Amino acid sequence: MSTSIKGKKALLYHALPSPGKIKVVPTKKYATQRDLSLAYSPGVAEPCLEIAKDLSNTYKYTIKGNLVAVISNGTAVLGLGNIGPEASKPVMEGKGLLFKIFADIDVFDIEVDTEDIDEFINTVKMIAPTFGGINLEDIKAPEAFEIERRLKDELNIPVMHDDQHGTAIISAAALLNALELTEKNIKDVKIVVSGAGAAAVSCTRLYQAFGAQKENIVMLDSKGVITTKRDNLSPQKAEFASNRDIETLDEAMKDADVFIGLSIANVLTTKMLLSMAKNPIVFAMANPDPEIEYNLAVSTREDIIMATGRSDHPNQVNNVLGFPFIFRGALDVRATKINEEMKKAAVKALAGLAKEPVPEQVNMAYGETRLIFGREYIIPKPFDPRLIATVPVAVAKAAIQSGVATKPIENWEKYEDELYDRLDHDHKLVRALHNRAKIKPKRVVYAEGDQIEVLKAAQIAYDEGIAFPVLLGRQDEIESLMEEIDFDADVKIIDPKSDNQKQRREKYAMDFWEDHKRLGITLKAARKLMRERNYYAAMMVNEGDADALISGYSRSYHAVVKPMVEIIGLAEGVSKIATTNLLMTQRGPMFLSDTAINISPNAIDLANIALMTANVVKTLGLKPVLAMVSFSNFGSSDHEDAVKIREAVSYLHKEHSDLIIDGELQTDFALNGELLKKIFPFSKLAGKKVNTLIFPNLNSANITYKLLKEINKVDSIGPIMMGLKKPAHILPLGANADEIVNMTAVAVIDAQIQRN
Repeated sequence: MSTSIKGKKALLYHALPSPGKIKVVPTKKYATQRDLSLAYSPGVAEPCLEIAKDLSNTYKYTIKGNLVAVISNGTAVLGLGNIGPEASKPVMEGKGLLFKIFADIDVFDIEVDTEDIDEFINTVKMIAPTFGGINLEDIKAPEAFEIERRLKDELNIPVMHDDQHGTAIISAAALLNALELTEKNIKDVKIVVSGAGAAAVSCTRLYQAFGAQKENIVMLDSKGVITTKRDNLSPQKAEFASNRDIETLDEAMKDADVFIGLSIANVLTTKMLLSMAKNPIVFAMANPDPEIEYNLAVSTREDIIMATGRSDHPNQVNNVLGFPFIFRGALDVRATKINEEMKKAAVKALAGLAKEPVPEQVNMAYGETRLIFGREYIIPKPFDPRLIATVPVAVAKAAIQSGVATKPIENWEKYEDELYDRLDHDHKLVRALHNRAKIKPKRVVYAEGDQIEVLKAAQIAYDEGIAFPVLLGRQDEIESLMEEIDFDADVKIIDPKSDNQKQRREKYAMDFWEDHKRLGITLKAARKLMRERNYYAAMMVNEGDADALISGYSRSYHAVVKPMVEIIGLAEGVSKIATTNLLMTQRGPMFLSDTAINISPNAIDLANIALMTANVVKTLGLKPVLAMVSFSNFGSSDHEDAVKIREAVSYLHKEHSDLIIDGELQTDFALNGELLKKIFPFSKLAGKKVNTLIFPNLNSANITYKLLKEINKVDSIGPIMMGLKKPAHILPLGANADEIVNMTAVAVIDAQIQRN
C-alpha cells in the first residue's frame, strides 16, 4: 500500500525527533542528592503520610489537581470508526496537546482494550484516584451514554464525554446568537437534526435545556425520520421520536427554522434549503465535508446564517472552544461533577464573548479588518486570548453556585490574572502568524533556492498556503535537491544567470543603472550585479515581480542587506534600518532590538529603533511594552552607553507619550514588574509585563538573543528587517526549515500590510 507525500509528512511529524506528541517533564529541581532525597526516599514519605490523614491533601502535594485522563477504547475515532485502542493513541495524545496549549492542563492518555461496558467502567474507576478529571473520547454510541452516566454517578471528579457535550456547548452558543440576530424565539423555532449519534443527542438535549420544544424537533438517522411508528428504537432515539407523519429529510425541512447537521456530507440539497423558513439557520457540522457546501448554501439563500466544522469558513463550531476551558474551571474549584449548570454557563459565556469588541490581535490572526457580532461572527475564534479568562470563570462560578465545588474561589480578579498567566502566548502567536499569512498568501522569492533547508521551508510554505515560493538558483541543482527530499510543490525556479532570463536581467540592469548612475555604478557593473541572486531578488521585489524577499541562510548579513538597501531603499522618514528578533520564551513572546544592523546607535537612533520595533509588535497583534536596557538603573551611571539610553527615553516620553516605554534599566528589573514596582515605583513599567527590550548596541543585543536561543532552546523569528520601503527579510546563518517558514509568514504579513 503506497503512502502519499502528505501521509509521509504526517508520519514523520509523529515519529521525529521522538515518537509521539506529549511527554512528562519534572517540575521540581533534581540536580543534587538533596533534591533527589526530597523527591523520593526518604522525603516522599512526608506527603504520603499527610495524604493518608486527609485525601484532599492529594491536591496539595501532587499533580492531581491539574491532571486529566483522556480515555478511549478506540471504537469511534474521528472519521476512522472502530480502529481499536492502540490505533486511537495518536488522537488521544493530540487531545492532550490541545488541553495543554489552550488551558495548561496536563494529560495522561489511556487506551482501554475492551468494548464491554462494565469492564471499561471498572477500569476507569480503579485508576480514577490518579486524576482530577476524566475526558472520555471516541467511544461509540449507545455505549458512550451509559459509560458517561455511570461514571458521573460513581466518581467524585469531573467526567465528560467531549464528543457529546463539546459540540453541544459550542453549537448551543452559536444557536442562541443566531436566534438573536434573526429575532426568533428558541421556544418557537422548528429544528431538524440530521444524525442520531452521541453528539446529536447531546446537542438536542442542551437546546431543550435552553427552551427548545420537543414537538418542534425532528431527528433523523440513516433510516430517515425517527418517529413513534418505528420499532426497536434505542432509548436515546425514542426520546426524540416524532409523531408527525413524515419520513424523509426533504419533508422535515419544509418551513424549518434550524438545521443541525451531525451526519454525512451533502445530504442537504439546495431544494431543501429553499424550502426552509425565512432567515434559516444551518449548522452543517459533518467533517471534513459538511452536509451542504458553504459557498453553495450562502449563494442559495442570502438570508442564511451558516456554521460548519471547518476553519476555512466563518462560524467554525470547534470543540477546542469548550473542553480545555470547561475542565480548567472545573479543576480550579475541585468540582465533583461537570453538571448542566456548568455546561449552560459555558454556553452563555461563549455566546456573550462573541458580542464583545474583538481584540486587534484576533482580527490580525484571521486577516479581518474588524470582526463584529453578526451573521458571519456568532461564536468566538479559537485564537481569542479572552477565552482562557472567560469560560473557566463562568464554569467555576456555576460549579460553586450549584454546590459541586469543593474549593471556592474568593478573589476572582486574581483568578483571572492567574488564568492569563497560563496562556500559551508564544506558540499561539506563531499559529496566528501562519493563519494570518494564509488569508492572502504572497509571492516570496528565496534567494538561496539551492539550499536543502530553504527548499524544505518552501515546500511547507506552499503546502500550508502561506506563500507562493519563487526559488533562485541553478535549475538542475535545485531539481536534484527536490528529488532528494520528495519536493512536490508547483513552484517557480529562476536562474538569474541563465539565457532565458536575459531580457528581464537587462531590464533590471537598466533600471538599477538609471537609479545609481550618479552613485558610481556603470551600466557594465549593473549588468554584472544582476547576475547575483541577492541583487536580482531585490529587483524582483522592487519591480513588483515578487511581493517579498528572504535571504541570508548561507551569506553574511552585510552581503545580503547591502542589495536590499541599494535597490529597495529606506521607507519614508527612516534614516537607518534596524532589526528585531522575536523569541518564544517561557514568559511569552519577547522582541529584542537591534540584533543585526546598528553597531553603536546614538540616542536618536535608539529612539527610532524603539518606535520601529513598537510598530512591528503592534503589527503582529501584541501591545508593545518596551524597556530600554543597560547596565545602569535610572541614572546610576554616567557612562556614555547609559546616557544615550537616558536621552532616548527622555525624547520618547516627550514626543511619544502614549508609548509604554522606560529606561535605562538593568534587565532583571525590566523583566520583573513587581521588583521594579517595589524599588522604582515611579517607572512607567512598574507592575507591567515587558515584551520588548531595546539594547544599547549590537554587541549586547546579538549576544543576548543568541545566548537565549541556544541555552534555553527557545524558538526565534528573525532578524525581522525594519525600515525598508518593501518587504525584505534576512535569516540567521544556517537557519532551520521551521525558522525559515516562520520568517516567510512574517514576510507575507509585511507584504499584506504594504499592499493595503
